[in-house]
Amino acid sequence: MILYQTNLKNITSIKLADFFVRWPKPPSPETHLKILENSSHIVLAIDENINQVIGFINAVSDKILSAYLPLLEVLPKYQKQGIGSELVKRMLDQLIDLYMIDLACDDNLVPFYNKLGMKKFRAMGIRNYDKQSGVV
Repeated sequence: MILYQTNLKNITSIKLADFFVRWPKPPSPETHLKILENSSHIVLAIDENINQVIGFINAVSDKILSAYLPLLEVLPKYQKQGIGSELVKRMLDQLIDLYMIDLACDDNLVPFYNKLGMKKFRAMGIRNYDKQSGVV
């Protein structure tokens, strides 16, 4: 059974293994935990049978007007089961009172987010790939 929670109760870095698939310099599970701790909102998907986080989404927000969704990931073994959609829906429910909720994604993910009610906009950004692991 998949459980969803919006806090880090009983979550350790050990329960955050194997994320950031295909990243050349992925954050460590310890850095991943710090990312979640410093987020304004989170939703975690947990496989109750193995007591492991198998998906997550986070938001950074001013809690007044805007929020940005930097990360959504579901472990490969659990993809195509509706978990990513459920994570997004639960996050959008938390942020429903805000004026703008933004994210940036690759073109191939636009249909996924369209199905969840999001609209395509233009975005700009900078990527410092040498800092991708989060290690300073």
